[in-house]
Amino acid sequence: MRLDGVLFFPVTPFDAAGELAEAVLARHVADGVAAGAGGVFTACGTGEFNALDPGEYGRAVTAAVTAAGGRVPVLGGAGGTLPAARAIAREAAARGADGLLLMPPYLVNAPAAGLVRYVRDVAAAAELPVIIYQRGNARFTPEAVAELAQVPNIIGFKDGLGDFDLLQRIILRVREAGHRDFTFFNGLPTAEFTMPAYRGLGVTLYSSAVFAFAPEIAIAFHKALTAGDEVLVRRLLTGFYLPLVELRDLVPGYAVSLVKAGVRLRGLEVGGVRAPLVDPTAEHVERLERIVAAGLEIAGT
Repeated sequence: MRLDGVLFFPVTPFDAAGELAEAVLARHVADGVAAGAGGVFTACGTGEFNALDPGEYGRAVTAAVTAAGGRVPVLGGAGGTLPAARAIAREAAARGADGLLLMPPYLVNAPAAGLVRYVRDVAAAAELPVIIYQRGNARFTPEAVAELAQVPNIIGFKDGLGDFDLLQRIILRVREAGHRDFTFFNGLPTAEFTMPAYRGLGVTLYSSAVFAFAPEIAIAFHKALTAGDEVLVRRLLTGFYLPLVELRDLVPGYAVSLVKAGVRLRGLEVGGVRAPLVDPTAEHVERLERIVAAGLEIAGT
């Protein structure tokens, strides 16, 4: 499985009754693939993985796989308790997913050996490529990642901590062990904002929540970044991503609910977020609308 370009993390739409809106999700994914996504990560963090029951999860993966139509890889989220994570891994495989993004185990802090065991057990539950997600209570040592990189279907590591000293140590240890094809990703919220720093470590892939509601801006940023257009990168960071990050940081959970509000602003009715997240206030939605308009202008769309 090869991932390249802008990685798309769709939201999970809910209808007026709060139920999963599969047809809307299918359109959301199809529109994203048509806009140039290099991969689709459905029912992950931006897709409110934490708020879906097992049946909804399976239907969401099916909708995304069908909508993508084999044009790009589709990965599903997994995580939580070990039995649940293994069951989700098997469900994703049965629904046709191309891989898994493995998020942290439920609640507990664990030593490196326990995290290794957790990842190994989930990876063994389904013959799918697995990307480890380091964030929250899942903090890996360089030795742990190098050990996991030996497992054939564990193919990558997504960093959601932003600890560059630790990440550099992990990258060096994995490369020193000879795992040249093991892939690293920037998984911080609003990842574009920190990509210049990650590229300094050789990390070129990142998750783009912005692509879910403003693919024009996300594509423009990616092209400028990869082409070395520092002027446009700086303009987009200053005029769009910085005010977006400042708005995002006002309320916990806005990294997800602002994205969903952005999708609604752009014309697709995806409903609100489920508890414990909260939808943005009217004032914040208006502010988001102005930020998006500024970003589109800078991107030249």
